[in-house]
Amino acid sequence: MTARQTLAITACLSVLSSSNISAQSRAGEVDRPTSSLLTRPYRQDYIPPAQLKNNGRLHSLIRAGKLYITVQDAIAIALENNLDLEVARYGPISAEWGYVRAQAGGSLRGVPSATSVVNQATSGQGVVGSEVSAGLSNGNGNNGSGNTGGAAISQIGPVTPVLDPVVQNSTVFSHQTIPQFNTVVSQTTALVQYKRISDSLIQEGFLTGGYAQLTTNYSFLQETAPSDILNPSVAPVMQIYVQHNFLRGFGIGVNSRFIRVADMRRNIAAETFRSQVMSVVAAVQGRYWDVVTAAEDIQARQAILGVAEKLFHDLTEEVRLGAEAKFEIFRAEADFKTRQRELALALATKHQQDTLLKDVLSRDGIADPLLDSVDVVPLDTIKIPERDEIPPLRELVKRALKNRPDVAISKINDESQEILAEGTKNNLLPTLVGIGAISSVGLAGEPQIQPGGPEDQADPYFVGGSANAFGQIFRGDFKTRQVGVNFNARLHNRQAQADYGIDQLQLRQGDLITRRTLNQLVVDISNQMIALRQARTRYSVAVDSLALQSELLKKEQQRFGLGDSTISAVIDAQRSEATARSAEVTARATFNRARLGLEQTLGETLDHNHVSMDEASAGVVKQQSVPPAAPANAR
Repeated sequence: MTARQTLAITACLSVLSSSNISAQSRAGEVDRPTSSLLTRPYRQDYIPPAQLKNNGRLHSLIRAGKLYITVQDAIAIALENNLDLEVARYGPISAEWGYVRAQAGGSLRGVPSATSVVNQATSGQGVVGSEVSAGLSNGNGNNGSGNTGGAAISQIGPVTPVLDPVVQNSTVFSHQTIPQFNTVVSQTTALVQYKRISDSLIQEGFLTGGYAQLTTNYSFLQETAPSDILNPSVAPVMQIYVQHNFLRGFGIGVNSRFIRVADMRRNIAAETFRSQVMSVVAAVQGRYWDVVTAAEDIQARQAILGVAEKLFHDLTEEVRLGAEAKFEIFRAEADFKTRQRELALALATKHQQDTLLKDVLSRDGIADPLLDSVDVVPLDTIKIPERDEIPPLRELVKRALKNRPDVAISKINDESQEILAEGTKNNLLPTLVGIGAISSVGLAGEPQIQPGGPEDQADPYFVGGSANAFGQIFRGDFKTRQVGVNFNARLHNRQAQADYGIDQLQLRQGDLITRRTLNQLVVDISNQMIALRQARTRYSVAVDSLALQSELLKKEQQRFGLGDSTISAVIDAQRSEATARSAEVTARATFNRARLGLEQTLGETLDHNHVSMDEASAGVVKQQSVPPAAPANAR
């Protein structure tokens, strides 16, 4: 067999191998390279560069230097632009590739594994082959293949066989000059050999715990040995070798455990991404409503400032007309200045909340000069329902167990640990490996006339070329059959027992941690229910107090206008009304945070905000944002 023929056979086997892989893969899991069947397994998949720019939705909502935005717009922009989500999107994709890798079998990532072909001299071919037949040499040419050194990396439990078909070929051309200390066989002191050796292998692993190999060895030899009867000669060897585990490492269950766990990790990655989406949506909601609260606080401060300003100007006019003493104006002016400072602080707080909101809506944050310069104008207001319909605690716990990503992740992790424990359990067994092999050899060449000997010294059966040698193989003229077992058992087996015990202890700890987590979940839901009821009570009290203080201020102003009250009483009434108004705004925000907190604790944030996980995963929200016209009196 020539080198060109060997390469052609290897290419055909590679095509068959890649066709098998493509047939086994499922569409839609990971974007695979697209090319011919021969080159596809060796091409890189395309990974697009990281997206660092915002989409156009954010800038489209800017009008006249202000960002007019609803809470749904804020959520949509965050789903498309938020960097935390962009980072989290790589998790499910990596888990998908991990599953693809696990389907190939073999050792875990970082643990080396290899399939090797051993080149040996063919018994009966040439001088060295004759020496092998006579027991004078082991036939190992020691052609550069040595032992690998370094530390060994291991994994606990049986290693899954390599499930991807493996095709190998090694072709060597050599020209050697070998000194001969024993000239009886070679009849020369310097043996010159020209060799052409080609080794090929096809290996397929079985999920049951074994593998099969088809190996071929083709050896062409031409040498300067007068004693050779056939020179040049060809000696092909073909072997089918099967090895299978029957105790340790036996069974689909134990050998598929990493594949099943990798499949579960895809679900974990999906739930982790859903958890990140929930966190981002909750954060956007919180910051949006903080902006709304800051805007409402500004409105309240402006109203309070307007009342204080009117009192100051009216009192100034009355002092000018002599109706009031001049010293009274100082109290009104001090109160007016206080209200101005409070409004300035409220404006600063609003600017700070705007910055925090813009940071989660943009990939480059406030580094965008256009976004940095705009004021956020929230178009939604906090609406408090007339009453709260809170289901019983048991029902809320059931909903949380159904919807929370961390609960789903914990359950999947427990199942994964149980599956991985199958490996340490199986590792307790001794090793029993069965092997079977069928091999056939051939030998043919051109007869060489020996000095002083008859011309027909070569057996006509071996005279010929590659066709004759391969004919001997397929006819089974020189066939060898081998069957054997390899048994290995450790008398103490403490390492495997310790690994199994550690796994079981971790499973028991996991059960306890799961129970503790569920107990804490019930406590968290109960606390959120209490917080929501308390927030409702505080809001009701704040609304009643604001109505009362507003009425008292109105009465006090009327009395002052009739001369039946003092400026001190009016200012005190204004302060009480201002405090009540701020308390009402705070109570409204507190109630809203308690409501959002209960939604997040129940894992229902995405459902309440109509967030699609498909859109969140793609980073594109189909719902269009309609930019409003800038109102004449923008707050």
